[in-house]
Amino acid sequence: MFVNPRKRYALLLGFGVLLGISFYRLPFAEAQPGTLKQIASGVWFREGDIKNQGHCNNIIIEMKDYLIVVDANFPSGAKLAISDAKKVSSKPIKYVFDTHHHGDHAYGNPIWTQLGATTLAYVGVAEEMRRYEPAGWQSASKSRKDVAELNLPTAEPPKQTFEKSPFLLTDGTRKVEFHFFGWAHTRGDGFVYLPKEKILCSGDAVVNGAYNFTGHANLTNWPDVVARARKLAVLHVLPGHGMPGGPELLEGQMKFFTDLRSAVNRQIVAGKRLEDLVAKDASGKASAKITMPASRWVGDPLPDQVTHMFQEISQRKPYGEIAGGK
Repeated sequence: MFVNPRKRYALLLGFGVLLGISFYRLPFAEAQPGTLKQIASGVWFREGDIKNQGHCNNIIIEMKDYLIVVDANFPSGAKLAISDAKKVSSKPIKYVFDTHHHGDHAYGNPIWTQLGATTLAYVGVAEEMRRYEPAGWQSASKSRKDVAELNLPTAEPPKQTFEKSPFLLTDGTRKVEFHFFGWAHTRGDGFVYLPKEKILCSGDAVVNGAYNFTGHANLTNWPDVVARARKLAVLHVLPGHGMPGGPELLEGQMKFFTDLRSAVNRQIVAGKRLEDLVAKDASGKASAKITMPASRWVGDPLPDQVTHMFQEISQRKPYGEIAGGK
């Protein structure tokens, strides 16, 4: 039976509203925290509420007999993601992949393992936890009720790690690849790739907006890491923060850090000092005194990003090494 495309669109939208799920291909202009968007058959994107709860995004991938979830989130985000996973499938959650060690992506690990899931990550994630914990966990416990309520002395590392990339999970119905392309946002950045669907889950190595935290980063290497991910056939990019997009997110992320390095390096060559590039007003608020091409990646973190890039260029080593850790 022929159905007018406009009527089909309306039917899909109505069905999505009934389930509390929206479909990625339907147009949306604003962030929609807490919503599920179906990206492909058996693949859903859950947008985290970063503004109010500090949550990252989650991706739910349906296999033949189980589910894979991308990112453990904070504990409160994990509970919300579990609830939403139950809306789309009755299958058990077998694997939860930590894209990196930061709290909004990995501090929910105990919630998932108590459920019976195996937390999985590139070996660099566990190494970063050994480097930065328990200090990070103890700090979060003072400011976050969901972390404090777990009453644990430190972050729970992933239960299973891999070193050889890519690591593969397949059950005959779907293939899921887990990649490590190098040090960008952290030393442990992991990507999830679905080759049939051409979907790339990028964690915080690629975000959609001014969400780039650079405190543990290798800023100079960051565009090279994204370039390696770009060699995959990618139709959909599901970022760690911000809304889903396409390959333009890879291009934009690369360009932002390339532009940042060029802008800062020009000032260094011109003899400028860091205090010439980053100034603070009477209230202590910092502002960056450089010119960057306008893009969605330019925002409030820019003064820190300029500071970190300046130090990285000046000291000729990744800012993550300059900032230290264990």
